[in-house]
Order: sequence, then structure tokens, then C-alpha cells
Amino acid sequence: MLTLTSQDVTLGTLKEAFGLQHIQDSAFFSEWQITENSPENCVSPLEAESLDRIKANFTSLMDRPPLLENSVKMVVLAPLLDLLGFYQPPFSLQTEPSIEIIAEDEGTSVRGRIDILVLKNRLWLTVIETKRSDFSVTRAIPQTLSYLLANPAGKDAENKDAENENRPTFGLITNGNEFLFLKANPRPIAQYANSRLFSLINPNNDLYQVLSILRELGQTLHRSS
Repeated sequence: MLTLTSQDVTLGTLKEAFGLQHIQDSAFFSEWQITENSPENCVSPLEAESLDRIKANFTSLMDRPPLLENSVKMVVLAPLLDLLGFYQPPFSLQTEPSIEIIAEDEGTSVRGRIDILVLKNRLWLTVIETKRSDFSVTRAIPQTLSYLLANPAGKDAENKDAENENRPTFGLITNGNEFLFLKANPRPIAQYANSRLFSLINPNNDLYQVLSILRELGQTLHRSS
């Protein structure tokens, strides 16, 4: 496992260390491309009600900034994972050490925290927590890719064969407002791609698609495990 700090992990260093390539071909990361008419985008009325409540709760918090520490996980991520059944077998949830991020704001250091949650060793959830809500999810792309590349599924104790080592890993980065999906293939050439940016400030409710994509990724991992 890599020892990560926000100061020494950039996309540039990953390109140098891993030969990382950013793939623009949409076929490379087709798993996130679920549209309103896709059969995978099937949100039940009960799920829709829950997702609308999650968005309403977050919007209410945004009316009274700054967001409190842990609000992202408590208000947005926790109920989303519960709807997906990710707290129960065959999924397993574990945490990795937090990573600190620092931004300079008019001469003042603003500190945030990146928490990493792992599902089935191949789906990494990156949560940016800060006392301010304006850390973009793009701040966490290098750190998340570091985990995706350094800890592919094939490195877990039960799956050491070559086929598993070449399986892709997936990530979701969120700050509670924005959501960005990543896919990485560590071998034979380190490659990655990202989804479009989903946001709770968009019209309608982007959580419908976020839920559908996470469900599809979960089913993909379960079928290939």
C-alpha cells in the first residue's frame, strides 16, 4: 500500500511512476453511462422518495454553511449505501487512513480530510470532509487513483491469479454535493477514465443516476467475484 500525502501525489507523479494514461474513449468506461432510458436506471418509487429526501437534507444544510465535519457521510453517503445494501454481504466495508488536503484562502490555510472506504477490494469510495463545502472532487482524483493502482483486486489474499490482477477497479469521489466516478486498469498498462460530474445543484436529482451506477458497479463486482 502506498503512503499518501496530498503534497506528493499528483497526476503528474502518477504518470511518471506508473506510466498512467488518461483514456478518452467512452468504451473504456462504459459502466457509468446509464441514461434515463437505460434498463439499469430503474429507481423504485420508494428509492426515489429516499433520494429526494437526501437531496433536500443536503440542500437544507447548504442554506446554513459551513457544513459540519462528517455531514457528508452522515447526510448523503450513509443513506445512499444503505439503499444499495452495501453494508451487508456479499459486500464488506473497510476504511483506510485519512489524507489531509490544504488550500490557501486569502493567506489562511483551509484544511480538509479525505476518507477512503473500500467495498469488495474493487470499489473505492472517497469522501472529502471539510468545514467548507467548496473543495471540488477533482482535488481527490490523484489520491483515489493511487489507491486504485496500488491495490488492485488481484492483490487480496484470496485472488492472486493473473486474471484477477488484470481486473479493473472503480472509485467514487464525493464532497456531498459533487459525484465523480473513476475506473482504473493497473495492468498491462496503467489507464484510467472518469465519468461526467454529477451534482446536487443540477436540475432534477442526479442521485437517481448515482444510485443506478453504483448498483450496476456492485452487480458487476459480484458477478466477477
